Amino acid sequence: MPGGAEALDLRVRNRASVFWSPGHSQTMVHLDSEVKEECLREDLKFYFMNPCEKYRARRQIPWKLGLQILKIVMVTMQLVWFGLGNQLVVAFKEDNRVAFKHLFLKGYSGVDEDDYSCSVYTQKDTYDSIFFAINQYRLLKNSSLATLDYGPNEDNRIGLKVCKQHYKRGTMFSSNETLNIDSDIETDCVVLDLQVLSGSPPDQIQPSFFRLEFYRLLQVEISFHLKGIDLQAIHSRELPDCYVFRNTITFDNRAHSGKIKIYLDSDANLEECKDLNISGSTQKNTQYVLVFDAFVIVICLASLILCTRSIVLALRLRKRFLDFFLEKYKRHVCDADQWEFISGWYVLVIISDLMTIIGSILKMEIKAKNLTNYDLCSILLGTSTLFVWVGVIRYLGYFQTYNVLILTMQASLPKVLRFCACAGMIYLGYTFCGWIVLGPYHEKFESLDIVAECLFSLVNGDDMFATFAQIQQKSILVWLFSRLYLYSFISLFIYMILSLFIALITDSYDTIKKYQRNGFPETDLQEFLKECSSKEEYQREPSTFLSRACCLLRKGSDDHLILIN
Repeated sequence: MPGGAEALDLRVRNRASVFWSPGHSQTMVHLDSEVKEECLREDLKFYFMNPCEKYRARRQIPWKLGLQILKIVMVTMQLVWFGLGNQLVVAFKEDNRVAFKHLFLKGYSGVDEDDYSCSVYTQKDTYDSIFFAINQYRLLKNSSLATLDYGPNEDNRIGLKVCKQHYKRGTMFSSNETLNIDSDIETDCVVLDLQVLSGSPPDQIQPSFFRLEFYRLLQVEISFHLKGIDLQAIHSRELPDCYVFRNTITFDNRAHSGKIKIYLDSDANLEECKDLNISGSTQKNTQYVLVFDAFVIVICLASLILCTRSIVLALRLRKRFLDFFLEKYKRHVCDADQWEFISGWYVLVIISDLMTIIGSILKMEIKAKNLTNYDLCSILLGTSTLFVWVGVIRYLGYFQTYNVLILTMQASLPKVLRFCACAGMIYLGYTFCGWIVLGPYHEKFESLDIVAECLFSLVNGDDMFATFAQIQQKSILVWLFSRLYLYSFISLFIYMILSLFIALITDSYDTIKKYQRNGFPETDLQEFLKECSSKEEYQREPSTFLSRACCLLRKGSDDHLILIN
């Protein structure tokens, strides 16, 4: 059976032959063309209607609109439940990190000094801090309040791994400014098994290894693994998580400034619990959540199929319009009209559905404790929920009052992007300049990423006085340069560039408001659709026939030509 354009042409000729005799071939060809044109107009009009207009025109129930509303509710509920569970994970990791600092760092005050936890200034304090951490590890079960136990390290040995980095060899005499050193770095490590630590005090184990030459020493690193179970999840009717804490205590002496900075880094990784035997309501609640996640996947899959189908049908309708326009007017349709058939909202919904489906599968695996990748699941579910709520703007855009935002964004986006490309060059110049000049004298200019964040805050009027005041006045020349640098940047970006940026958007907004009052410029597509209303005024009988013919054409196997938008 023929399909597509051939089937449409065959059915048009069959219907037209019912009303005209074979002798009127020229008239039949003409009416045949008019039937095609009228059918195309009606399909185009129907495609560009909103769901309410489609229901009034053909009593077509807006299934996709109802499905999107249901999806918004379900995806939001899913994200809230996952977020509440994720809060427990974040809180558990942070509480353990703070507990480890108090447990293994001698003299820790509870507040980090800077980007490091604490510091020591004498050799005795350094030795005391190292041996204190080792001893606390040995006495972990007798001192810690947490549900912790020893875990094997990378070598599958339970114990501490202590490594020290130092220059290969050298001598230094500061009194006569003499230095003889080999800059190659050596790393020596020793593993202190738990059984060895239990037998003797830490300071009596490997005494030669712990004899440090501080003028050559770069850093000492103590690493150990601990295991724990998050029991607080049971109170929220969740299955508990099993963790492996990879802890590293670093004594940093790279600066050789008389101050050794102490860092504690705790990397908590979720691992699959080997044997969970939990009875009661917790297990039932987990099953209910898994069923809900499966239902979300089904809803998103249905939305994905419907939106993909709409895009495919829209491409078919565009091809019909392009072929007809080229055949009748002997010219191609402009790009703007061609893009009218490709709905960006459908693309956004499809991306959102794919991310929700993948994120829901990961969430189900995490819920069943088969996977532990919270971060990837959070990114997928969070981004998909963002896209779902952004997609609501599409339905608000059917009302003229709310459509101003969408139209203004569409009109101003090309100009804004070009403007940002030019302003970005100036911004990068100030970023590099501030980093190289002010970096040694100001903490907000120490690295490129910090400089970029500081300048962006200044553009938004944040923390201006503190940025001026924190510059060190060790060099008068640099201090004067900092004033010229900051005043010029703030004046240029706030008073000029930011004002021009707002003016671009305001200009687009004024243009859209003027179009709404006086009418938007008509494109080829709009003029083609407008011709239908003018013909209906004086061609009642042909129009009646054309309408009847179009209705007959849509019966049976030709329903796929009608788009469900």
